[in-house]
Amino acid sequence: MSAPSRPALSFVIPFLNEEATLETLYERIAENARGVLRRGETFEVIFVDDGSTDGSVKAVERLAAAHPEVVLLELQGNFGKSAALAAGFERARGRIVFTLDADLQDDPKEIGRFLEKLNEGYDLVSGYKKKRNDPISKVLPSRVFNWMVRRATGIRLHDVNCGFKAYRDVVLQNVRLYGEMHRFIPVLAHWKRFRIAEIPVEHHARRFGKSKFGGGRFFRGLMDLLTVVFLLRYERRPAHFFGGIGLATLALGVVFGAYLTVLKILGQDIGRRPLLILSVLLIVVGVQILATGLIAELLVHMNRNDLPYLVRRVVEHGKVSPAPETAEPKPEVRVAG
Repeated sequence: MSAPSRPALSFVIPFLNEEATLETLYERIAENARGVLRRGETFEVIFVDDGSTDGSVKAVERLAAAHPEVVLLELQGNFGKSAALAAGFERARGRIVFTLDADLQDDPKEIGRFLEKLNEGYDLVSGYKKKRNDPISKVLPSRVFNWMVRRATGIRLHDVNCGFKAYRDVVLQNVRLYGEMHRFIPVLAHWKRFRIAEIPVEHHARRFGKSKFGGGRFFRGLMDLLTVVFLLRYERRPAHFFGGIGLATLALGVVFGAYLTVLKILGQDIGRRPLLILSVLLIVVGVQILATGLIAELLVHMNRNDLPYLVRRVVEHGKVSPAPETAEPKPEVRVAG
């Protein structure tokens, strides 16, 4: 039996207690996907259950039984949106992969516009909820957070948090997700020199269920932002980060020590001066920070298993060929359908 053909589009949809919306969401995706695909092209819809406790899983099982393009990935429990997306990305086989939320706030009618933008030569297109139908308690922190992301990373997206995105498969093959890094995929892709674009999308008010994100999301996002900024700038040269801080601390301690040495030579008592303790502390801490940077450099050197660049294509002997692709075997995942 021949293997099934590769779908043109994959839709990865994490969900947590969204029983009331899943069937309607599938119908809208199917209608709009069929409207943009050429004859013979197919699509798949991958629903990823992130620990639902209502009837969501049963709803997707019914969809999978009725529609061969529907896949259910049921995680062991609630691992978070990044883990759910990573599981979906591992299973997705489409050349273009869409992500959207399961609550019907994202409108699948935008699928065609995303594809048009990708066809302009972009690798990732992110949605931008220009008119957002959410309470001010969610909108204001989101705007502040997006402003901070733009300032810290230099990527000019209005809404990095928007879950409605379209990716070429090569982007997802080269961006690693962990923690809560899903909101920073455009930043990580931009760092890999992929071309990023943004389009405004219609955003509907939530009609069913409730938001799964509490007030702690903003502060977790800030910590993730610090992690991303550090990784972008110092992943392959951590000694530059630790070295700068360590040298500054060490130099300050040495200056204070030299000053106290001069006072000692002039006959003054320095044994009871707090500055002596501060000088010794700065020297010790500076040496420790420098040592941390060197150890970090050693770990990066020993564990470096990916190249610091991506090759778009190869021109050799007058011929153009795509860059060689390497693919690791994908782990088995529980699949219904």
